[in-house]
Amino acid sequence: MMPLTFANIGEESIIRKVGGNPEVRAHLENLGFVTGGNVTVISTIGGNLIVNVKNSRIAISREMASKIMV
Repeated sequence: MMPLTFANIGEESIIRKVGGNPEVRAHLENLGFVTGGNVTVISTIGGNLIVNVKNSRIAISREMASKIMV
């Protein structure tokens, strides 16, 4: 298991765990980052990640991405 920030660009990963405090977890789950779901890193821009999750492209900060374990 590793943080999403270490995932290779273009490689599909399975979300193993979503960490952080309850508010952060709820926010990420509302965006589609749920345990067992697929996520693909599209690109990194200025430390932030653009990811594809549930057929949507979402930009998240490196700090948020580090709480998502794949």
